[in-house]
Amino acid sequence: MLSTFSVRCALLASCNRLQLQLLIKRCQEEEQCLCNRKHQSWRRNIYWNRLKASREVESVDLPNCHLIKGIEAGSEDIDILPNGLAFFSVGLKCPGLHSFAPDKPGGILMMDLKEENPRALELRISRGFNLASFNPHGISTFIDSDNTVYLFVVNHPEFKNTVEIFKFEEEENSLLHLKTIKHELLPSVNDIIAVGPAHFYATNDHYFSDPFLKYLETYLNLHWTNVIYYSPNEVKVVAEGFDSANGINISPDKKYIYVADMLAHEIHVLEKHPNMNLTQLKVLKLDTLVDNLSIDPSSGDILVGCHPNGQKLFVYDPNNPPSSEVLRIQNILSETPTVTTVYANNGSVLQGSSVASVYDRKLLIGTLYHRALYCQL
Repeated sequence: MLSTFSVRCALLASCNRLQLQLLIKRCQEEEQCLCNRKHQSWRRNIYWNRLKASREVESVDLPNCHLIKGIEAGSEDIDILPNGLAFFSVGLKCPGLHSFAPDKPGGILMMDLKEENPRALELRISRGFNLASFNPHGISTFIDSDNTVYLFVVNHPEFKNTVEIFKFEEEENSLLHLKTIKHELLPSVNDIIAVGPAHFYATNDHYFSDPFLKYLETYLNLHWTNVIYYSPNEVKVVAEGFDSANGINISPDKKYIYVADMLAHEIHVLEKHPNMNLTQLKVLKLDTLVDNLSIDPSSGDILVGCHPNGQKLFVYDPNNPPSSEVLRIQNILSETPTVTTVYANNGSVLQGSSVASVYDRKLLIGTLYHRALYCQL
């Protein structure tokens, strides 16, 4: 079986020659070491540390919170416009990941946070778009100079990888589908930050698109995931070497890009250059699995949706559900950023928090596959 393991690496690896040689070498080394008990223990310890598999959280409660009606199977990402309209990406399904609504397509919901008692409403999507296979992941909004609002959505139709661009039509509470983007440099897209009407940075949380090779690169801890810059005229890798690049966002002054490296428990700060290339400025290490990143528009602080225990997240047990955690990072560019816990729960209320977004002292917390929480701060 293990010989097939190595052979399949060679047959399926869609990487350059040096990476292919490294992958085969790592497979062969792993093959030789699997019978060594010390190696097995070492590999197990790495696995448990990357997943924080023994971590438990102490509750940090917020007053005036309630679960949002209509979100029952996850709201993986949330983005809020300056006018208080919040968009929710709901119903994400991934191979091997738990789902409370496995047969229901995903969608985009909206909530007006200026209302006294806001409700989540599903947005209609224009005809011609394949709603049956809609499987939204990361989202990002962009407001053009003429005040046109674009919504960028990472989509996994039939577990493939596309980026969908919609025009938001507020009066009709609808989305007009404009474009589907596919590219060989977008094999496993996770999150996106729009920087133009057809321009964005995106993270790939795996180098490969093949499920077996995805598992392999994670198991071998290859650090091959990356950040891509996309425009109609140019598509390029602008940052690489991440364990599992996940959430991405941009600083209020547009000078820096923030990237969450989930399994490395890090947030990377990268400087953005006029040619859209990125250079790493600093890395903030945390004690949790970091998912999506949001910016507090009033302070520039980073809000982080976190998974305190990845083992519980990926191996779902209703009797021991995944916990939730939201962190606030202040002054990330300073030598000593301040990290505080805004919210934490053992899964009794909210399971698998993936994002937290704030607007005018209203906090929204979304999850990978559970509910969503609305809190008045």
